[in-house]
Amino acid sequence: MILAHADQATRRYGDVLALDRADLTVSTGELVGLLGPNGAGKSTLINLLVGLRRPTAGRVELLGGDPRRPASRRQLGVTPQETGLPGTLRVGEVVDFVSAHYPDPVPRGELLDRFGLTDQARRQTGGLSGGQRRRLAVALAFVGRPRLVVLDEPTTGLDVEARHTLWEAIRSFHADGGTVLLSSHYLEEVEALAQRVVVLGQGRVLADDSTDAIRGIVGVRRVSLVADDLPTLPGVVATEHTEGRTHLLTTDADQLVRDLVTAGVTFRELEVRPTSLEEAFLAITADPTTATGAAVAARPTA
Repeated sequence: MILAHADQATRRYGDVLALDRADLTVSTGELVGLLGPNGAGKSTLINLLVGLRRPTAGRVELLGGDPRRPASRRQLGVTPQETGLPGTLRVGEVVDFVSAHYPDPVPRGELLDRFGLTDQARRQTGGLSGGQRRRLAVALAFVGRPRLVVLDEPTTGLDVEARHTLWEAIRSFHADGGTVLLSSHYLEEVEALAQRVVVLGQGRVLADDSTDAIRGIVGVRRVSLVADDLPTLPGVVATEHTEGRTHLLTTDADQLVRDLVTAGVTFRELEVRPTSLEEAFLAITADPTTATGAAVAARPTA
């Protein structure tokens, strides 16, 4: 079943085109990662899907209805990029207040434990660290046992331990049949969580597929080796030097190795592997033409 859908969704802010004919479908049970640099249109698309903004053109649906109607949002949980919490209320009181809006909320103790906030239950939110406030904001999206949770940069400002705590909570929700749309700048986060990745750039959907397929879109491989001196070689997209090794990104690893041998380069510890999601992401957003028609083909709508 389709829970969220954007069809040629366009949004303008005056002369600024923030979203340009974007298509997106999120179906029951999916965990979708939304990636893109600042200004790509991620938050704009999310705002349209959850009813905070209306499209200038095109169409959006949430749980089968208009996202601006309260009835369409009853089974939705959202954590926006920025969340204001009443500083004088205790953490437990905030959870109780939000819980009162739902017929069958997650018990307070269970929710706080799931998000590593049990020890903060009696603290005022104004006295929490930025990371603790962020964890609370994310936890509130799950209070009402939603069918769909939309998280916009959920782990911004969190340390590694807190980030992994949230990852486990998101995985648990998804494993129980929940659906998640996750926007993030942390590429390793999307790679660790998402089954499917949607890449946005300049307001357009550049790619929409599995994490493995996204890596393969640009056809780039990473060739790592140890060599004292490397000449300029054709077909190298980028070069990086770390800990005594040279890493070459190339669209044809076999030809690159042949070129190394032909050039008489002495090298050792050669390793060839697929790109990471980060490398594919950077390649796609740097050059939208690498996202071929097949790569950005519309997903099934049922």
